[in-house]
Amino acid sequence: MPHEVRGVVARAKGEPVTIETIVVPDPGPGEALVAVQACGVCHTDLHYREGGISDDFPFLLGHEAAGVVEAVGDDVTSVAPGDFVVLNWRAVCGICRACSRGQPQYCFNTHNATQMMTLADGTELSPALGIGAFADKTLVAAGQCTKVDAEAPASAAGLLGCGVMAGLGAAINTGGVKRGQSVAVFGCGGVGDAAIAGAHLAGATTIVAVDIDDRKLEWAKDFGATHTCNSANTDPVEYIQSVTGGFGAAVCIEAIGNPAVYRQAFEARDLAGTVVLVGVPRPDQKIELPFLEVFGRGGALKSSWYGDCLPSRDFPMFIDLYRQGRLDLDRFVSETITLDDVEAAFHKMEAGDVLRSVVEM
Repeated sequence: MPHEVRGVVARAKGEPVTIETIVVPDPGPGEALVAVQACGVCHTDLHYREGGISDDFPFLLGHEAAGVVEAVGDDVTSVAPGDFVVLNWRAVCGICRACSRGQPQYCFNTHNATQMMTLADGTELSPALGIGAFADKTLVAAGQCTKVDAEAPASAAGLLGCGVMAGLGAAINTGGVKRGQSVAVFGCGGVGDAAIAGAHLAGATTIVAVDIDDRKLEWAKDFGATHTCNSANTDPVEYIQSVTGGFGAAVCIEAIGNPAVYRQAFEARDLAGTVVLVGVPRPDQKIELPFLEVFGRGGALKSSWYGDCLPSRDFPMFIDLYRQGRLDLDRFVSETITLDDVEAAFHKMEAGDVLRSVVEM
């Protein structure tokens, strides 16, 4: 029978979120019902509230989550009731052209639950990134559940569901950072700091953090930055060249989605270096680059989708590294809050006062 739970809903563009009664169906074929334990407050949720993703209001927000599987559809074998899982928004289909050529991290046909969650009056909800985890329970496709070690706290594990995985993967998977390389990360919010942590894990020896907020630059040092540059008063391209023997960084990661900052990352990379874009641009933004420099510098200009992760491979690995003390996921958690505090958490995030607010159920 359907479950009635509390959830955070964005009813209209730009309006404050509200706490509503959510009706969650029992799982059908290919679906799983998950009791959410923790869910991070991500910029993407704010983009949904502001109408920056689509106009399919009302939205059930929240997607960066971990919890326990409560029930599964009859045909589900990948997870079982009682499993501790991190939710992912890329449920690999296994049959699309990306999966068929052995690149499931680029799956072009990811899927969500078939049944819809609704408001108490029957209004269908659009779950953020197909998850909708600012709720006591949510219904997802079973493939969106990745089983991990239950010894990890949900507040830390859930961060792999989006922002932290995006940053770690931008460095390790997309950027391919290697031991001894130099890395520059532009933008030191949650995703940028995760990229710094990923570069540190991969063995980079020079890691330059670039931001316009001195508080964030201090935080970046905690994740492995060896040098910091406040680009409000120092030219970041010149600074990065000065600490890399005049050459520039082997890998430059843009974690903001700003054309001017991307241009700085492009100019700050070494010959044959790599630029990784993990920040999400607005639809109206454009960039112009000197074509000869694109050719003459060689290397690669890449975009990182979800850190080019494969959840079944990467989530358990990073949880193991966390439990070994090699990846400090707890440091990303600025505060733990309740569902009632999500609107206030959006304002803190916009002001740059937190890396991650995490809702605990």
